[in-house]
Amino acid sequence: MYKPSLIAGTIFAMTAVVFGAFGAHYLKTIFTPEILLSFETGVKYQFYHAFALIALGIYAKFSNHPVHWIHRLFTLGTLFFSGSIYVLCYFKATLQIGLGGIGIITPIGGLLMIAAWAMWLLNILKIKE
Repeated sequence: MYKPSLIAGTIFAMTAVVFGAFGAHYLKTIFTPEILLSFETGVKYQFYHAFALIALGIYAKFSNHPVHWIHRLFTLGTLFFSGSIYVLCYFKATLQIGLGGIGIITPIGGLLMIAAWAMWLLNILKIKE
């Protein structure tokens, strides 16, 4: 088992439940439907990658290959992708000015997640049966 991955995945899953409930019960009263849909996308991807991190933590027990870089890419990717969506939703809802370059963080997070999946695939392909 790879404990850092299990911990990060569990924290992401727990906070995704909190954010999802917050969005369903409170934010829907202040967010437009468009902003709420974006927020829900952040929660959904956070959940997907929480489960991926937990699976990675378990996979590490059965693999002879290191998984720490996959873990780091998933963790940073989730923080950048979902985290930037949450921040952008807040800024849109409160009509804050000066969003400028913060939107670039979202696709960077997505690329980090894609890189983690690709690295995991390469890790799996190295397994000798």
